[in-house]
Amino acid sequence: MVRNWKVRSSRFAQSLVAFFCLVLPLLAAGPAVSMEIVGRLPRLLVLYPYDERIAATTAAGEAVRARLLEATGGKVDIFSEFLDLSRFPEKVHLEQMARFLTEKYADRRPDVVIALGGEAATFIVSNRTSIAPGARIISTGFSRASALKMNLPPDVAAAFTEFDIVKTLEMARGLQPEARELFIIGGSADFDRAWLTRARAALAVFAGDYETTYLEDLTIDEFVERAAHFPPDSIVLALTIFKDSTGRNFIPREAIRQIAATANAPFYGLYPTYIDYGIVGGNMVTFESLGLAVADLALNAIAGKPIVNADATPTYIADARQLKRWGLSESQLPPGTVQWFKEKTLWEEHWLAILATVAIIAAQGVVIAGLLVERRRRRAAELESRLRLLEVVHLNQSATAGTLSASIAHELNQPLGAIRSNAEAAELLLQGKSPDLKLLKQIVVDILEDDERAGDIIARLRGLLKKRSQIDWQEFDLNEVINSSIRILQPEAERRNILITSHTALKGLRVRADKVHIQQVILNLATNAMDSMLDVSSTERRLVLQTRLTKESKVELSISDTGRGIPREKLVGVFDPFYTTKPTGTGLGLPIARMIVETYAGKIWADNSPEGGAVFRFVLPLVRSGCVS
Repeated sequence: MVRNWKVRSSRFAQSLVAFFCLVLPLLAAGPAVSMEIVGRLPRLLVLYPYDERIAATTAAGEAVRARLLEATGGKVDIFSEFLDLSRFPEKVHLEQMARFLTEKYADRRPDVVIALGGEAATFIVSNRTSIAPGARIISTGFSRASALKMNLPPDVAAAFTEFDIVKTLEMARGLQPEARELFIIGGSADFDRAWLTRARAALAVFAGDYETTYLEDLTIDEFVERAAHFPPDSIVLALTIFKDSTGRNFIPREAIRQIAATANAPFYGLYPTYIDYGIVGGNMVTFESLGLAVADLALNAIAGKPIVNADATPTYIADARQLKRWGLSESQLPPGTVQWFKEKTLWEEHWLAILATVAIIAAQGVVIAGLLVERRRRRAAELESRLRLLEVVHLNQSATAGTLSASIAHELNQPLGAIRSNAEAAELLLQGKSPDLKLLKQIVVDILEDDERAGDIIARLRGLLKKRSQIDWQEFDLNEVINSSIRILQPEAERRNILITSHTALKGLRVRADKVHIQQVILNLATNAMDSMLDVSSTERRLVLQTRLTKESKVELSISDTGRGIPREKLVGVFDPFYTTKPTGTGLGLPIARMIVETYAGKIWADNSPEGGAVFRFVLPLVRSGCVS
């Protein structure tokens, strides 16, 4: 309604009837007046009936100013004058203001005068010939009925409105369908009584729906006391309270706030200035929208266009905080209701950030899904690669077994022949009359040892020929694998007059891999080394296996021979598939060895020894950084 406004007289209260019953029903069309403004900016004078503290007229005036500046691009002169009639309603003050404004605007006559309120309209109509001769007058702040009583000239255009108390009650009925009691609150000033009279007439149709009580002629404390004991399911309509029964003046919204603060039922009102002062809401015209309607009429007047009386459309306004306070559902509000002070939802306040976050998450989801698919494909490829590796290794093991078959057969014949010889000797002893039991016992021990030896040979051969479906990961000492490989190679080395030696001073060189695969690498490198010494004198044929710990905490195994070595230009390509220097070679032994070593995170390479012959080395990571000597 108004801000910091104290009513000083009943005459002032009467004057507010015209301003605060804002509605813009069409009254009459003012005739078009041609305005020709040449060589200067249009001048508009905005007349405020009171001082600058009154919130209602100030809000309307600011809306007028903003709209005019926006529409003209700032090409307009706007003047403002406050008549201060609330504090100085006397006739002599009006005459003094008329003389003052006449002299002030003698050289800058306004082209359009905007009168905010009935008092301002009456003032400028009475003094138009001296203050603004020839100017168009546009007024607002009163209803059609008030305009008829004011007897305004036909060339004065206006923006009218009516506050519809019935629509405010209908809004309350929708929010509180179970309510059965209706309270209407009004003060003791003439303006307050006029509102009470209008309310009785307008709300008579609801007499059968509610037990209706009009609270009037009470002190402010009595209003507060009565409101605190309203039934919770009541509807309370707050009109205006400019004075209480003691004659104490109030700004209506301040009085409403004091009463509603401790009330036991929701309050509804007619003015937007009551919002934030304790009411739930109502059907009302905002003073800002009223100012915009008046400004549009002024723009038409400046442009020389016909201007007609206009309407400022009322709307439903609700205070979201009061809805929450009383537990009223916003879904029951009339369509199109504007909610003030409504807390924004997470989406409303951060929709851009939410969309960006969702987009990022979606993008990440796509990337993650792609990575998971790729990971699955990679695992499938790794599994396929391991299966192929197992197959290749098995074929290589079979080839190695074939290469060593003659030596293995010779080695196996030795324990088998010994077993036969010992068995025949035992048979001869048993044919005697007094067999030497001690000798027979020794023969049996020899047979068991030879049998165990034969079993070891067969077990090693079985290990070479066994086909497996998956890698057998295990931790083991590389030195043990070297010793096992030497036992397999020893018969073939003896057959070829090759001396095999090993230097494995360090113990506990534990690596993690498939033991059979690492053994196969050693056998491949060793058999190649033995093949490279065929043209060397039998007394110079030596095969050396040596392990050491590198600075990177890796174990290195070197296999060196005393053959002719590898041409330097061929060192890089020796591990290429199908590369071979042997007439019957397949060229797959070294590539398979490299494949196995790299599978277990190792590295293999070839070089020539300064003393002659080739040296093949490979390294594997240790399971732990240290070693046990």
